[in-house]
Amino acid sequence: MNDSSWGAPQPHTGYRGTGDQVPSAPTAMPRPGDGHLPAHDVSAPVHDVGGDAAQTRRMPTVSDPQGSGDQNGRAGRSDGSGDPARPGRPGLHGPAYGAAGPAGGPAPHGRQGPPQGPQQPQDASAPAPAPAAGEGKKRAGRDLRAAIGVGLVLGVVVLASLFLYKPVFLGVIVVAVAVGLWELTSRLKERKGIRAPLVPLALGGAAMTIAGYLRGAEGAWIAMALTALAVLVWRMAQPPSDYLRDVTAGLFAAFYVPFLATFVALMLAADDGPRRVLTFLILTVVSDTGAYAVGWRFGKRKLAPRISPGKTREGLIGAVAFAMAAGALCTQFLIDGGSWWQGLLLGLAVALSATLGDLGESMIKRDLGIKDMGTMLPGHGGIMDRLDSLLPTAPVVWLLLVVFVGAG
Repeated sequence: MNDSSWGAPQPHTGYRGTGDQVPSAPTAMPRPGDGHLPAHDVSAPVHDVGGDAAQTRRMPTVSDPQGSGDQNGRAGRSDGSGDPARPGRPGLHGPAYGAAGPAGGPAPHGRQGPPQGPQQPQDASAPAPAPAAGEGKKRAGRDLRAAIGVGLVLGVVVLASLFLYKPVFLGVIVVAVAVGLWELTSRLKERKGIRAPLVPLALGGAAMTIAGYLRGAEGAWIAMALTALAVLVWRMAQPPSDYLRDVTAGLFAAFYVPFLATFVALMLAADDGPRRVLTFLILTVVSDTGAYAVGWRFGKRKLAPRISPGKTREGLIGAVAFAMAAGALCTQFLIDGGSWWQGLLLGLAVALSATLGDLGESMIKRDLGIKDMGTMLPGHGGIMDRLDSLLPTAPVVWLLLVVFVGAG
């Protein structure tokens, strides 16, 4: 899932902070060099103390023709005291622009204030800049319509292939693994210059998935070992520079995407395989939904702010509660020989593994400096942005179901 999926409000990072005020009418400002303010003072740095963190930038050399302040519609401090970081200077955005005392009185540092008399007429009918749409409200940061539409389409494809014919769903897993590997290796090359070989990874990923379905865990391990060997050999065709870095990334990709996805194929191979896979999907989706719903409404305390600022501890509690309830229902009515108390434990484990998987991919994306792994799924990002919680959850669900009700 994405960083914004847990509902915590994201900090506003623009120049206008939460405490800034929008002027009701702009104040006329003299142009640089007109005798009221030296031209070099216009380019002096102005420190913005609004918002979450101080921003430093220079004033434009050409003043705003409408006298409305800077390009973000800020009016500065209303008391005209000027830059708080540089005491003694007249306010650049104050009501009299450069005046520190009574009208026409001497200004600090020997500067002359504006001349007495009527000022330039102001356009009272000019509308004040409106705040950004939805400012101050919690937002998911995604196109919800597109996300819901894509989610429904994916759900139909998965359910139809899962219950109509098992090999078709196996093909869906292979395609998802191949696309996920392509996204991961492409981002590694673009952002870090790491050349993990895609061809042996994609072929080995398909082999792992099919071998796991046909030969069980032993077949999956053998395919994983052969894939690792293929990555080592394939990279030898290129110059030796950064060989160790590239093959290490390739081995990581082989384990992270296709090998973990193989456990879905292991669940599918059981007699009640489609219902086991359905339970796995339901619990993971419900866990993320519970985290989002509770975190959006009640989330205040950050869970891992350095990794994923949008996730909260309240969201984690929601994920656990929702997943445990769904687990009790699924094991009681979908799993042969399962009972509700086993579902409670299964739901707890799913909530924890899904959260760790989400944080793990968030860590990867932060290291790469990207928001999403791809753009293939509107409103969701890429395939890997949908697999981040599913991949580490698959071996957990497979193992617990084997312990509770057998391999099937």
